[in-house]
Amino acid sequence: MSGAKLSFVLSLTEGEKTLSLNLTEKKAVVAEVSEQIAKAQAIVLAEYRGMGVADMTVLRAEARKSGVYLRVLKNTLVRRAVEGTAFSDLANDMVGPLVFGISADPVSAAKVMNNFAKANDKFVIKAGAMPNDVLNAAGVQALASMLSREDLLAKFARTLNEVPTKFARALAAVSETKAA
Repeated sequence: MSGAKLSFVLSLTEGEKTLSLNLTEKKAVVAEVSEQIAKAQAIVLAEYRGMGVADMTVLRAEARKSGVYLRVLKNTLVRRAVEGTAFSDLANDMVGPLVFGISADPVSAAKVMNNFAKANDKFVIKAGAMPNDVLNAAGVQALASMLSREDLLAKFARTLNEVPTKFARALAAVSETKAA
């Protein structure tokens, strides 16, 4: 194993506390993930096999900037966290080394992870879910192409602002026409 890959494995296992967790630590991780899932509108799973530390650091920074909870976790712990939630059907897709992206915005996790996957061929989207709806990789890509909540609100606000502006222009044109 190369030095970069070995340090990545060590940093993931030590930094993410996924290796040799005691029962108390496992319960804490499940509670933390359950808290994120309780306010989640989307979860995306991706395989990161063979990626370097630098690439994962870039992904983590992008996720943090977009408000996406991103962690490498043991699948069994996440299965426990989703048990009995609207995301429980996603447990069937939790196989292999996965990074989990969880977001309160239905589009953010899909957008961040899909954009990263486009630039990194070792990062592969496996599945995703919205409440009570499991998505395959193509579904996650389709979700990523949608506008985020913030983009939709900004577009709506621009549209609302255009109505009075157009009305004012029409009134000015009518008054100019009558004056002439």
